[in-house]
Order: sequence, then structure tokens, then C-alpha cells
Amino acid sequence: MHDPAERSGPNKAVLYRMVMDKHICPFGLKSRDLLKREGFEIEDNHLTTREETDAFKQRHDVKTTPQTWINGVRIGGHDDLRRYFGKSTAADKEGETSYTPVIAIFATSFLMALAVSYFASGTIFTFRAIELFIAIAMCVLAIQKLQDLTAFQNQFLGYDLLAQRDVRYAFVYPFAEAFAGILMIAGALIWLAAPVAILIGSIGAVSVFKAVYIDKRELKCACVGGNSNVPLGFVSLTENLMMIAMGLWMLF
Repeated sequence: MHDPAERSGPNKAVLYRMVMDKHICPFGLKSRDLLKREGFEIEDNHLTTREETDAFKQRHDVKTTPQTWINGVRIGGHDDLRRYFGKSTAADKEGETSYTPVIAIFATSFLMALAVSYFASGTIFTFRAIELFIAIAMCVLAIQKLQDLTAFQNQFLGYDLLAQRDVRYAFVYPFAEAFAGILMIAGALIWLAAPVAILIGSIGAVSVFKAVYIDKRELKCACVGGNSNVPLGFVSLTENLMMIAMGLWMLF
């Protein structure tokens, strides 16, 4: 087999990636796509067996695939290729704070509320659309927490005042949020759903305000689950104030 460095040149790249019957490497596909978008002609070589892959890694003294060569120089794996083209990687962003999960949840919840309002009333301009937006957002936020209850609890216990007194509240909270949100979507048992929303929203608002604005602590918010990098502060406070407002509105 010829050295891939001998076969690469200007606007031509040599790519080796795993393409097996039971496994197609996603990073190999991403590398190929990136090279195409950057205007490269690609010699796309498939490593079709584990033995072939191991032999390739040993021959080129690399630990992972895919591997890319450009202009006779080995660039490396997918992250190395992204850096070669001046793009950031997931590793570069690891640990950084991000509002992306919050934006995705609230934007999607808002559009869902408008869609339901239009289906039910023939228009998106209804007070019910606002109610639905908050209720749907509560349910989606609860789903995020319920995906990994342990991770949520660990983060939530860092700032919630009631959970710090009774750890079981950290387990109950996402179920209560989902319970209140579902009943509010249905417009049923509001006499029960509204007080639940007001209670957990009030405790949450006080806890966040104390942790962020009085104690000046820099914490991650458990509002979108325990594994997020969303900073505790305005977003979590807004979530809790929305629940309080929704509870009061629907109750009175």
C-alpha cells in the first residue's frame, strides 16, 4: 500500500475511515462531509474489518480513525481536521457555559403552543396560547430533569433551599413540575395544579435569588437537567417566576 502522503496534494485529501457491516464511523462521515464543503477532492478509503483497522493504526502509529492527509501531511482525526480549517470542536467548548438548551426548549415550546392554539381556535393570537406556552415549557423542562434524576438531584441540591433541608424534594420536584404542566395543558384540576406550580416556583425563585444575587455563587442551573452548562441565574429565576405567574393566573 502506498503512503497516503504521496497521493494527496492541492485540493485533494486522502481519508481513511471505518466502514464495516455493523459499524460505520460517524466521525469518518463528518470528516468526509467537511472536506467536501471545503472544496476538496477526496480519496475515500474504507477500513472494512477490525484487523484492517488495527493494522492501519499500527502502520501509521495512530490511536484512532478516521485519519486525513492534505498536501502530503497527516492532519489527524475529525477534531484535528476541524481545527485545521479554523473551526471549533466539542472538546474546545467543554465546560463552557451555554444557553443553547434553554433557547431550544423555550423556542420549541412557544411554537408548539402557537400550533395548538391555531388548531383549537383558528388563530395564534389567544390568551390560551400564552398559557399553553408556559405549561408546555414546564413539561419539556421536567422531561430534561427526568432523563437523569441523579444528575439533576446532584446539581439541584447545590442551591435549592428546601432540597437542602429534605433531599427527597429533589426527587419530587421534576414530577411535580410535569404534573402541574400536564394538568394546565388539559385545563383540568386547576385547583390542584396551580398551587403546586406556585409552591415549587416560589421555593425555586427564592433559592435562585439567594444563591446568585445575595451569596454571589457561580453555579450551573439544574433547570434543563443535571448535565447542562447553563449558568444559574436569570434563566432559572425566569422559569420559576413563570410558574408562579401561571399558577396565579389560572387559579384566580
